[in-house]
Formats: sequence, structure tokens, C-alpha cells
Amino acid sequence: MTIMKTIQERRSIRRHDSRDIPADSLQSIFKAVQCSQSWANSQCWELIVIRDQNVKKALQETIPSGNPSYQCIVTAPIVLALCGHLEKAGYYGGGPVTKFGDWFMFDLGIVTENICLTAHDLGLGTVVVGLFDHAKAAKVLSVPENYELAVLLPLGYPTDTPAPTPRRKIEDFLHEDRF
Repeated sequence: MTIMKTIQERRSIRRHDSRDIPADSLQSIFKAVQCSQSWANSQCWELIVIRDQNVKKALQETIPSGNPSYQCIVTAPIVLALCGHLEKAGYYGGGPVTKFGDWFMFDLGIVTENICLTAHDLGLGTVVVGLFDHAKAAKVLSVPENYELAVLLPLGYPTDTPAPTPRRKIEDFLHEDRF
């Protein structure tokens, strides 16, 4: 699959079948994480692979029941939890050096996209879950201090693929030389 086709065809998948994910597919996803770009090569990410049904149920309790991804946290064969090491990305000399301070969310966004695109390329489906009680979920996963749990990514083989959602026209967001 070409990168443009992968980008254009990837969808948020909230329904997965129960098939196990092969180890080589997981290794490809982990390699995509490893190769992700980051601020000054800080590689501020940590990835937790969750297979245990009891842990997934505990995570589900941190998600509002109205969240469309509520059910897939427990039905996906694997949930990936992506954490960022605080005060590492965007820091020089012990302090933040940009207007935006800690750069970890930017770097984790890159990692998240690499995971989602690689998964799609392998025939797997993901959805980025960000609406949950981060503090409670971090406790469930024993995330240490100085790290922030950013997203949960249910991962598995899709049982269906949603239709594409409407996209803005390029001319609606593209500006030349000035906004």
C-alpha cells in the first residue's frame, strides 16, 4: 500500500473481532514507534501493551459510558496506552524553550499517527481514545510520576469499516505567504 493510500483509507475502528494479533504485526507497530521523529531525538514515549481483560475492564471504568469508544476498550484484543516522559521534549538546560512548554504531546501525536497508519497498513484497526479520566487510568496502569498517560489505542482486526467522513477542501485551509 502506498503512504497516500494508507492515509486516505485509514478510519477510526471501534469494532474488532477476537482474533489474536500476530507477533510480527506487533513488532512492525513497535518499529514504527521506534522510528518516530521527536524533539531533539528525545524519544519521550513509553508504550504499554494491555491484553489482560481485567485491566481493560478497569480502564473502561475510566471512560464515560457515552464515549463511542467505551465498548472497544474491552472488546479489542489489545489496547495500547501511550505515555510521555514529562520535561524531556522541548527542554534544554532543564527548562522549556518554546512558547508551548513541554513538547511531549506533539511527539506523542506523531507516534500515535505512526501507530494508526502502520496498523491500517497491516489490516488492523485503531481508534484514538482521549476522553477518559487520565489520573484514574494512569493509576490502573501504574504510570510513574513524571509521565503522563495521553491516549488509549484499541487495536484489532476490524469487523466493519466506516464510510469516509467529509473533509474540508484544500482551498478552505490553505494560505499562501500569510494567513
